[in-house]
Amino acid sequence: MKNTVLHKANTRGHADHGWLNAYHSFSFASWYNPERVQFGTLRVLNDDTVAAGMGFGEHGHDNMEIITIPLEGDLAHKDSMGNAETIKTGDVQVMSAGTGIRHSEFNPNHDKRTKLFQIWLFPRTQNVTPRYQQITLEKSKQKNDFAQILSPNQDDEGVWIHQDAWFYLSDFDKDFSKKLALKREGNGFYIMNIEGEIEVNGEKLETRDAIGIWETAEIEIKATTNAKFLVMEIPMEQ
Repeated sequence: MKNTVLHKANTRGHADHGWLNAYHSFSFASWYNPERVQFGTLRVLNDDTVAAGMGFGEHGHDNMEIITIPLEGDLAHKDSMGNAETIKTGDVQVMSAGTGIRHSEFNPNHDKRTKLFQIWLFPRTQNVTPRYQQITLEKSKQKNDFAQILSPNQDDEGVWIHQDAWFYLSDFDKDFSKKLALKREGNGFYIMNIEGEIEVNGEKLETRDAIGIWETAEIEIKATTNAKFLVMEIPMEQ
């Protein structure tokens, strides 16, 4: 029996700080929903819009794998390891916070907003040495396919993290359908539909709807319009 949980876009937590307009798929900051604390090892999925010239001041993290995916615009990053980089739309960034890291993030552009997903996963190993990685994705690989952008393996495609997780970005044409099999037994899938409309195992997802599926070996995703989405395969137990 397949187990699923549907998270419609309008059921997410929402905080509008003026400079930051944030939607939370899971409990975060002042928004708490006891039924939406995490999905397996996925703890945070924030859908953030940062106003021009604004951003997050220096703050700390530890023992968390933090993935940032810009969807529109750029994000400037500085951290206590000495990294000072700008991640752009089409890039993916990961920080393994491990024993502790401090960083800041801001929109370096004064004439346009920045939109991004920030995702936190619990690591499989505590207190690792902090690390930073950033790559530019080949968008052509996302066309009518599951383009791997993250894995547990340093020599595999995409960035890597200290967790048995695999992420995929996809850009499907209308009516295109494809199946995706689990990489690791015991994992589950969490799919965030970025734009357009898709069906996941027959369940309809509109823009920013998400679905979690576990105890299944594969999923099938069909685009009912042109659509872009993020698939996360993650362990269901820490």
